[in-house]
Amino acid sequence: MKVRAHVYVSGMVQGVFFRAHTQDLARKLGITGWVRNLYDGRVEAVFEGERDKVEEMINFCRRGPPGADVSGVEVKWESYKGEFSDFSIRHGWK
Repeated sequence: MKVRAHVYVSGMVQGVFFRAHTQDLARKLGITGWVRNLYDGRVEAVFEGERDKVEEMINFCRRGPPGADVSGVEVKWESYKGEFSDFSIRHGWK
């Protein structure tokens, strides 16, 4: 079953290649969506794909890459839309 998760990651998550590691893992797992930095220091991501693979992405977000210090992960489950063809890094601040 395909699902969609909208995720916000808090802590020391910028400047540690969080977005690049997220993109690499998402592409490896066949997840589509995007990831970006927020002005308040958090990272925001949308993951779409098979439930077990999306859950694997969320588990990665709870740890982060080497150098990250994740203090919290907020997950909002949404209806699957199938609107993405790949997984991208979005630039610019929200």
